[in-house]
Amino acid sequence: MEERICFQSGELKLEGLYNAGQSNKGVVVTHPHPLYGGDMYNPVVEAITTAYGKLDFSTLRFNFRGVRKSAGHHDFGAGESADVAAAIEFLKEKNIQRVHLSGYSFGAWVNAMALQGSLTVNGMTMVAPPVAFIQFKEGIHLPMLSLIVAGSRDEFAPPTLIAQVMEKWNSSVRFDVIDDADHFFFSYLDEVTRRLVE
Repeated sequence: MEERICFQSGELKLEGLYNAGQSNKGVVVTHPHPLYGGDMYNPVVEAITTAYGKLDFSTLRFNFRGVRKSAGHHDFGAGESADVAAAIEFLKEKNIQRVHLSGYSFGAWVNAMALQGSLTVNGMTMVAPPVAFIQFKEGIHLPMLSLIVAGSRDEFAPPTLIAQVMEKWNSSVRFDVIDDADHFFFSYLDEVTRRLVE
């Protein structure tokens, strides 16, 4: 059962939903672009959270700075990367020893940016990384990335473009394309969950 929590990201207080599992594994799940209505209640974020819950991960989804009751303002990725680091620290304070990251759309981009510094995690998945919408920096290396899920009809995360860049991120990544799904995975949310659980 998810409980409402707050945690600090620097001087800002962020809101989240936390569900404690029975294992020492936990995941931070990040949401799509806040300037286009994205928040932690997004259905794809819920599908990701459900998948990790089925695998007995503790789950933390949260609202980036400036979203709903989270303090601050949208920071075009930089501040949001700090929010990811703070969320990871929240899990570690709950004695979570193996931390994973998963993000949808903008959230996947923020996660990739956050991991280019000293921040490290034990595992990572992405759903619809928006490679045709937001510029991913050159030289990104994501050795912990194990799975990318995208829709065949996604114009923001087109599979052909993802296939090109993921070779640079991590050549051993599994790439699952859901036929006929677009960026929002309408009617395919259960399939997103299933692919992640697999």
